[in-house]
Amino acid sequence: MREDDTVNLPAPEQLSRRAEEALVKCGAKLDDAEGALVARTPITGTALRTVAVSDAEDVDRAIAAAHETFVQWRSVPAPQRGAVVRRLGQLLTEHKADLAELVTLEAGKIPSEALGEVQEMIDICEFAVGLSRQLYGKTMASERPGHRLMETWHPLGVVGVISAFNFPVAVWSWNTALALVCGDTVVWKPSDRTPLTATACDALLARAARDVGAPAGIHMLVQGAADVGERLVDDSRVALVSATGSVRMGRTVGPRVAARFGRCLLELGGNNAAIVTPSADLDLAVRGIVFSAAGTAGQRCTSLRRLIVHNSVADEVVERVAAAYGQLKIGNPFDNGVLVGPLVNHLAFEAMQTALDKARIDGGTVVCGGERRSEFGDGRYYVSPALVRMPAQTPVVKEETFAPILYVLTYDEFDEAVALHNAVPQGLSSAIFTTDQREAERFLSTDGSDCGIANVNIGTSGAEIGGAFGGEKETGGGRESGSDAWKAYMRRATNTVNYSDELPLAQGVEFT
Repeated sequence: MREDDTVNLPAPEQLSRRAEEALVKCGAKLDDAEGALVARTPITGTALRTVAVSDAEDVDRAIAAAHETFVQWRSVPAPQRGAVVRRLGQLLTEHKADLAELVTLEAGKIPSEALGEVQEMIDICEFAVGLSRQLYGKTMASERPGHRLMETWHPLGVVGVISAFNFPVAVWSWNTALALVCGDTVVWKPSDRTPLTATACDALLARAARDVGAPAGIHMLVQGAADVGERLVDDSRVALVSATGSVRMGRTVGPRVAARFGRCLLELGGNNAAIVTPSADLDLAVRGIVFSAAGTAGQRCTSLRRLIVHNSVADEVVERVAAAYGQLKIGNPFDNGVLVGPLVNHLAFEAMQTALDKARIDGGTVVCGGERRSEFGDGRYYVSPALVRMPAQTPVVKEETFAPILYVLTYDEFDEAVALHNAVPQGLSSAIFTTDQREAERFLSTDGSDCGIANVNIGTSGAEIGGAFGGEKETGGGRESGSDAWKAYMRRATNTVNYSDELPLAQGVEFT
């Protein structure tokens, strides 16, 4: 039987054509270059097209242009800066389907998730436009008569954005929309696995800038491998480096930026857990667990990786999650009804198998899943989400594997559950399923979850843009998106105004 007879995967040339059509609709240039970066799709494992790689001189020119433009852009009133973000939001709405098409092609997300990611971009644009009239400082009481004490916020400079493949457009928009209204300019280095979505986003923002008369240098795109990002990390003209990726990457980026006294905003690993208590609504819990663990084929930083279940309900929860996993349709994300697309590449699959082998050595039992779906052929890495019961939280359970593996641990006392939850080096997202208010409040309290995101009766993934996004410990401590995350993109000045005809000193000091 031929491979094409067993599964419904589109022909590679069809996917290439779809990518080109989406790029054209977004206004992107399609110039190919020899020796360029090859954009591939995990759907078939084949090339879509090529994108020019930025060399050292290209990166230097991009940073120089952004730095020069910043001197002009920072003096534009914030509400006027918001106009370019408003226009970007309009263009994203107009080209939502086109950009989502590219997200599915390059990241392998099902269309519903890809459209949701673009909607997140639209939402953050709306948030940022409102923010452009709300960059508030404070007025504080002065101890000296006839004096006013206050703080003001000012544009910071060039923001370097380094983003990952799994959210190829949303994370860029979180940073860029806020940076632009704050008066900063942006140089973006996207993942080398998703260069086409980046090209489309850059084209849409360039059009937005032209439409409202903003300078072109407010946003510059550089493409390539890690060496391109390293130039942003090491350049003193880049005031803030916002980097999304692995803990290993963060350990390199953080010290290098700190060495030149720059700022870092790090969004790193997540090893997220959910506690299921005896009082939990199990229908609700299972739905939340399955989406959080299997959505995006487990390739979200907020994916659920550890399930901590009370012994009294553990067998039932495992049975119900395994049954739900058995109903998940795996395959071509463009097909109707498919809920789980492919892993991004062979490295992700190998990491998944290594983790499962370690779990078995540590006494774990694979309840279901974990295997590669061979019917999709060579060069394509479709897997069944794995559910693994573990006797204890062994070293492999404390590691983040960017694949759909859900480890199940059990507990007897609530304090034990919280301790298990917090006993990992990462601290991004967390959840508890309970109808007991005391347990819910305890989970959200100071001695509860130690993560940057703590949820009650929803899963660990699917954050809204209104709240600040980020985590603690090895997750990096950065905050993006909503709330007061905008402060990372500005510098604070404390001001004292003397409107009297005296000159008293603070703390009662006399100097006459």
